Amino acid sequence: MNWSAIDLGILLPALVAGLLVLATHVPLGMQVLDRGIVFIDLAIAQIAGLGVIAADALGLPEHGLAVQAAAVCAALLGAALLTWTERRAERHQEALIGVLFVLAASGGILLLAGNPRGGEHLKDLLVGQILWVGTPQLLSLAAVTAVLLVALALGWVQRLGRFGFYAAFAVAVTASVQLVGVYLVFTSLIVPALATVKRRGRGRIAIGYALGTAGYVTGLLLSALFDLPSGAVIVWSLSSIALLLSLLLPGTARDPA
Repeated sequence: MNWSAIDLGILLPALVAGLLVLATHVPLGMQVLDRGIVFIDLAIAQIAGLGVIAADALGLPEHGLAVQAAAVCAALLGAALLTWTERRAERHQEALIGVLFVLAASGGILLLAGNPRGGEHLKDLLVGQILWVGTPQLLSLAAVTAVLLVALALGWVQRLGRFGFYAAFAVAVTASVQLVGVYLVFTSLIVPALATVKRRGRGRIAIGYALGTAGYVTGLLLSALFDLPSGAVIVWSLSSIALLLSLLLPGTARDPA
């Protein structure tokens, strides 16, 4: 255990990134769980990652606006496709989401096959680089988060129907996946929603935010103390705290909407 490894100059920006991710992912994750399409986040995140890989394969500057645009366009195309499949084959939507995830993941592997740094790129997309987030990335994520929260609060997303939900989801995931990785995107969406499934209304969202914050704080501290990969430790911390909460509050009453 190395207490000197706790560097707030590194951990605080990482925590801010995590809190910004949670701001949109907690309410969206609850909608995902209620709709019964749990693996949509993995599929959309993988499609956004495929856009990043494709942009890199074309020689576009890493972390530039062109790469971000490629990721957003890929994710929105995925959202449009999922909107269409939900209309055409709603009963099989979860299976189609799984197929889309596998296709996007396989496509990324094929594009990286001739890249000597392909393994490193793939690892970054899966586990993220939350400890190395910079101010420009935080400001960009904060702007996207603010727009999405306003859109959700004012009902703009709901007015657009199925595509509105999938598009909002695509933008949220695209904004976060390059910072925290596919695994943390999935955990931030599903674990707080799953742990609070017995509640409804504002109380559920508040508990989800508290749970997510505790998971990120604990994970970042443990990863620094024991010199372990931050993304993986946060996944385990968030999941463990969620399990503990579920055991302590097994019969939580539903809040009024």
